Formats: sequence, structure tokens, C-alpha cells
Amino acid sequence: MGRAFEFRKERKFKRWAKMAVQFTRLGKEIAIAVKDGGPSPESNSRLRTAIQNAKAVNMPKDRVDAAIKRASSKDEKGYEEHVYEGYAMHGVAILIETATDNTNRTVANVRSYFNKTGGTLGKTGSLDFIFNRKSVFRFNPGEMDLEELEFELIDAGLEELYVESDEEGNDVAVVQTAFEDFGKMQKTLEEKGIELTSAKLERIALSTTEVSEEQAADVFKLIDKLEEDDDVQAVYNNMAG
Repeated sequence: MGRAFEFRKERKFKRWAKMAVQFTRLGKEIAIAVKDGGPSPESNSRLRTAIQNAKAVNMPKDRVDAAIKRASSKDEKGYEEHVYEGYAMHGVAILIETATDNTNRTVANVRSYFNKTGGTLGKTGSLDFIFNRKSVFRFNPGEMDLEELEFELIDAGLEELYVESDEEGNDVAVVQTAFEDFGKMQKTLEEKGIELTSAKLERIALSTTEVSEEQAADVFKLIDKLEEDDDVQAVYNNMAG
């Protein structure tokens, strides 16, 4: 009974911790969007997307509104976006997207994570041949005819439409387009009344590295450290599977 209680408590704590990290990252996305294009989601597509992503993870509306209000202030300092690239142990490529108000702190932290886990931080652009930036949209397919939808989305730049499973095992429809077609596809999906659960620019691995379970565990030591950092927005790797 005691062990079961402790296990449930640990899982609950991990969910809360994960949610807190998500809210922090989404708050930064909102702030960057407001600084770039103003506080109105109607005229600021990046902000509209950030709010959409916040709703998808049940970020409270008052927190979203507070983030917009803070970012609208002229006294509020903005965030700089930087990308860091390198290799973890066993030759696995790692790409990190950050948003920070202190670049020196961020690069020092990222470098230390690589050093402490046997990895190597590389130069910007060193992984361009491995990762390609794509526009990725996700939504609940329900009873939708995806074959018909696939045909209708071709003019908006559709490259791929497929179904994957989320953490709970539910079907999620995924639309993938080129980086430059983000706005066009987002507008098309909105016009079709499709309620997106996420709309993001993601890094897709063009080639993968095979690793054993033990080697993967080594790589995740680095990934976990990076994902725990408040300045890190996203971490990508090219491990197979």
C-alpha cells in the first residue's frame, strides 16, 4: 500500500513538473510572438499559434492573458532565440532551440551539459545536413475522411498526412509541410474549421543513428539535462526508433 502510494505520488509530481515546464516554454513563445507582431491574435498569426498550443495543454487562460500583458509592456525585456548543435555519446546528433534573456548563461549551461555527459558541442549549421525544418500541424481526426482531406490540402503545400498515437494511445492526425508554407497551411486548416491541438515548426531528422538500449540511456542523460533547463524550448535528436 505504501509503495503504491509513493509511486502514484511520484507520477503525479512528474506530471506537475512536466506541465510547469510546458507552461514556461509556452509563456516565452507568447512573449516572443507579442514582441514580434503585437498583442492581437487576429492580426498576429504567430501569437494565434502560441495561444492555440497553450490551449492544447490546458494552460489556464489567465496565465495566457498575463503573458500577453507582460510582453506588451515596453519595459519588459524580450527573449533572444538561439540554436545550438552537437553530438551526444555514440554519435547521436542533438539540436537545441533556446529562448533566453541571457545568452552567456545559456551557452555556458548547454556546453556544460554536453561536457558532463561525454558529448561535444558543435558550430551553428554543423547539423544542417541531418535536420530539416518543417511545419507540423496536429489535430484529432475523429470521423474525418483523411484521404479526401489530403487531396484538399495539396494546394496549401501538403507534403505528408499521416496518423500517429499520443501518450494515451489516441489517434492524432499529422500534417507536414515545408517551413515556408506554415502560414498558408495554417490558414487553410483554420478555414476548414479544423481545431488544431498543435502547430509548430519542428526539426525532422533526414538520417538516423542506430543505438542499443544502453547507448540510448547514455544519450538521454544529456537530453534530460537540456530539457530541464528553463532557457531550452525544444530538443531534437536523430536516434532511430
